[in-house]
Amino acid sequence: MNIPLTQQRFSRRSFLTKISALVGATVATSLIPSAYASAKDSSNAHAHILRQVQFQHIDHWDVSRLNHILKVDTPAFTGFPVDYPAARNGVDLFRIQYPSVIPEQNNRPIMASGLIAIPQDVHGKRRLISYQHGTVYGKHQVPSFPDESPETQLMIAAFAGRGDVLIGADYFGMGLSDAPESFLVLGSQQQATVDMIHAARAVLEQLQTNTTGLYLTGWSEGGFVTMGLLERLQSDGVAVRAASTASAPVDLFMAMSGFLDFPRPNDAFWLNSIFILSAFAYENYYSAPGLAESFLNPQYIEVCRKAYERKPFSVHDIPTDLHRLIRPEYFNPNYFLRSEFGRLIHQNQVYRWVIETPTRNYYGEADEAIPVGLGKLASFYQTGMGNNQVTAVSAGPDATHRGTFARAAKGWSEWFDELDS
Repeated sequence: MNIPLTQQRFSRRSFLTKISALVGATVATSLIPSAYASAKDSSNAHAHILRQVQFQHIDHWDVSRLNHILKVDTPAFTGFPVDYPAARNGVDLFRIQYPSVIPEQNNRPIMASGLIAIPQDVHGKRRLISYQHGTVYGKHQVPSFPDESPETQLMIAAFAGRGDVLIGADYFGMGLSDAPESFLVLGSQQQATVDMIHAARAVLEQLQTNTTGLYLTGWSEGGFVTMGLLERLQSDGVAVRAASTASAPVDLFMAMSGFLDFPRPNDAFWLNSIFILSAFAYENYYSAPGLAESFLNPQYIEVCRKAYERKPFSVHDIPTDLHRLIRPEYFNPNYFLRSEFGRLIHQNQVYRWVIETPTRNYYGEADEAIPVGLGKLASFYQTGMGNNQVTAVSAGPDATHRGTFARAAKGWSEWFDELDS
C-alpha cells in the first residue's frame, strides 16, 4: 500500500495501525543541501524529502523484551554485566530507505537503509540519538535488522526504552544497499549517516514525533564514523548537543601501523578482517583497481574477496597471522606510507580539526583492538591546541573491546542526562 505522505495526516497511533507496507520518501542529496535544516526554505526541503523516503513499521518491542536485552542478552554478547537502568516504555521500530550519493564517485546516486526506534507513550520532546554501528560480518547485522544486531538491541533498550528516539544508518553496502561495502571509507560513511539524520527527521515530522537536541554515539568502526559525522555536521552548520564514542580508531594509519609494526600480545585474532575489508573497500570506492591484490598475498586473494563480498567461505582458509596474509613489503613502515593503500589510509583520520561539540571518547585498558594511546588520541590532539571539548574516559583496566562498549553505553546515557539537567 503506497501512501503519498504529503496527502495523508494520521495521528501517530492510527498511523501505526493502518500502515503495513513500504510507504513513500527519501533524501535526494544531489538536489537538496545536506544540511537542509539550515536551508533558506526548509519547508520545501522537507516536502521534497517526504515525497521520496520509504519507511516501514517492522516491529514493536515491549518493556519486558527490552529489559531482557539489558539483563540477559547484552551481558551474553559483551561478557560484561552492567547495571543498566530499566526500560520504562515500549518501542516501535521502523526500517527506512533513503537515497544518498557516493562522494568518492562523483556523487553517484545510491539507496541506503537504516532504523528509527520511537518510544511509545512518551509525552513531550525526546532526544534524537544517532548510533553508528561497529564492524559486522553479516550484511544484515546492522540497525535496520535489529533482531540480527546485538549492539543495536542494547541501544534500543538503553535509549529508546527510556524515552529517546534512536536512529542508526546501515553504511553503504550493508542492510538493503546493493553497493559494495564502504568499510572505513570516510566520505561515504559521513554521507550515509548525515543523510540518515535528515531522512529520519522528515519521517519523525510526518509521525508527529518531536525531538530536542541531536546526540551522536558509536562503537569501534562506528566510533570512527561518529567522529567523521561530527566533523561533517559541524561543517554543515548542524547543531550537535554532544558526541561520545567507544573504542574509536580515530586515525586509521596509526591503528594499522601499530598492528603491522608493533603487535601486542593481546591483539585480537580478527584484526585480519580490518585489512581485508578496507583493502577491497578502498579498491572499489577510490577506483583503485588491483589495490587488494597489491596488498594481500596472492594465495589468499579469492577467499578474502569472498569474505568482503559476503559470499560463502571458510574462516579457516584465511590466516590470522598478518605475516602470512599481507605481502612482506608492507611491514616496512616507509613502504606502507608510500604505497597507494597507505596514502589512502593516511588521509582518513577524524580528529585533526577543531572540535566545537562536547565529546567523550571511551577506551578500554584491556581492549584487544584499540590500544590505549589510540583511544586517547583525539583528546591529546585537542588539548594540545588548548581545546578542552574532548575528554578521554577509561572504561576500566579490565575493559575489552566489547566490554568498553557495554560500559560506555551506560556512560553515554548518564552524561547526556547530566548535560540536560
